[in-house]
Amino acid sequence: MNNTLDTYIAAYSDSFGYAYDNNIMLNWYPRRIMQLCGPQLSLLELGIGHGFSTQRFSSYFRTHTVIDGSASVIAQFQEQYPDCPAHIIESYFETFETEQRFDLIVMGFVLEHVQDPQQVLRKFKQYLAPGGRCFVLVPNAQSLHRRFGHAAGLLDDMMTLGAGDHQLGHLRAYSLATLTEELEQAGLRVVRKEGLFLKPFMTSQMRSLNLSDNITTAMCTVAIDYPELSCALMLEATLADQ
Repeated sequence: MNNTLDTYIAAYSDSFGYAYDNNIMLNWYPRRIMQLCGPQLSLLELGIGHGFSTQRFSSYFRTHTVIDGSASVIAQFQEQYPDCPAHIIESYFETFETEQRFDLIVMGFVLEHVQDPQQVLRKFKQYLAPGGRCFVLVPNAQSLHRRFGHAAGLLDDMMTLGAGDHQLGHLRAYSLATLTEELEQAGLRVVRKEGLFLKPFMTSQMRSLNLSDNITTAMCTVAIDYPELSCALMLEATLADQ
């Protein structure tokens, strides 16, 4: 499985076709989570990915543990951020075990990759401390620009995976409704629904506009209130019996 994970590492570089979107969203959501959560918390993060969130979280939260199943992704991150204080564990999510309980668990763009999202959600909810909070982020298959593409006859089914999804190793697509259902089925209670990055056009069109940082930041700020139209979804959940 490790070799399989490593085959997707090329999609986690700036040469990837959707790096423009990724750079905006992956720099935005750590800032947003830190706005919502105090620094005196213990954090368990699933996946390093591009490394933006791991680097930011490690300098903010009291303790920060990260799990990733790809030796190549871990090595790439450690080469880029050699002084990062995060405690990185090489492990598959499905086999990870710990006696520790965490105030905060972040699953940033994880569920679309794993074989069994229910297994992962049910496993990791047991690692939440009393009153703990879980943030789950996934791409939104029904985003505004995909809705435009569908209405224009360019996209037959918004829930169908595209070429970029396959390059990143995505196994499924989510909408706001299906992600909510996924979390509730796992025994979690959704307490917050936000969007990440509200864009009206395809990535190639957006890049050609040479938009300023102020504009792209505004697109992320407005997206908070429109998750069903945004490029990605961020749901906060707690244990259902809390």
